[in-house]
Amino acid sequence: MDFLSQIKQPIEAELSEFIELFNQSLSHDEGLLSQALQHIRQRGGKRMRPILILLLAKSFGQITQVTQHAAVGLELLHTASLVHDDVVDESDERRGQASVNANYDNKVAVLVGDYILSTALLSVSYTHSERIVHDLAQLGRTLSDGEILQLTTISRQEISEEVYFEVIKRKTAALFETCAGIGALSAGASDEAVQQARKFGQNIGMIFQIRDDIFDYYDSKEIGKPTGNDMTEGKLTLPAIYALTQTHDEAMNALAKKVKMGTITPDEIAVLVDFTKRKGGIEYAEKKMQVIAQEARCFIDGYIKQKAIKDALTAFLEYVIQRNC
Repeated sequence: MDFLSQIKQPIEAELSEFIELFNQSLSHDEGLLSQALQHIRQRGGKRMRPILILLLAKSFGQITQVTQHAAVGLELLHTASLVHDDVVDESDERRGQASVNANYDNKVAVLVGDYILSTALLSVSYTHSERIVHDLAQLGRTLSDGEILQLTTISRQEISEEVYFEVIKRKTAALFETCAGIGALSAGASDEAVQQARKFGQNIGMIFQIRDDIFDYYDSKEIGKPTGNDMTEGKLTLPAIYALTQTHDEAMNALAKKVKMGTITPDEIAVLVDFTKRKGGIEYAEKKMQVIAQEARCFIDGYIKQKAIKDALTAFLEYVIQRNC
């Protein structure tokens, strides 16, 4: 059995119900909005975030309609943020498929993102849980805060691992953190268990982003972006940050400054990517993932009692570490 099959096995029926509810929420009867929403539905994806919500809920009790509406709301918020991110990043692709702004234009993409965000709020209101509504609203603020922090750090000359982790905690990690916490909360877990679930989700999200950043040092059609794409956008990620701060190489630091200024050429990016690989940047990022993963394993061992859920969450963690797309 592969990782994804093992992850889904304990929640197959509930996941099917989620997908049906999610697709219903992204449906419209007419016009341009209908076409754009259909385009987004077709992208599908692996549903890793709602799967995490469902698994955590089942870990601490039952998957209820509260859980399902919360999962739909969170996935819609994530979807809206991706639509808006593609506009901000001027990206024509999302995981190898045309982005909404590429298929239509920026105006349509922003309005579609706003529509999906409003639908997220509507979905989460059906939980009738003030705490869940609060957590979703806070997540929206945190994601925007993370995007703005990332834009700010691009313009700074500072190259800092601490700042890198602060950015990813407010972006990818915050999303997984809220998913895990709301999953546990929707099943009636104690406040202490909810907090531990949130920390577990944060760790999952940090690993997810580090793996995503490692992808940028290799060309892959499956991932849907060329080598060095992050550097093209002015971003220095963990492998390069490590290589630069460990070696203090003046020539490479000069290239790093050009990354931040947005003046680096494709040939110079290739030089910096090669330097990062030669100086152990990829290996360092891999080790960081394993350190974070050990803390995540402690949560699974300490809090998850059902064997099927424990196996599924362990497979989830291993998938995030080992995934190649």
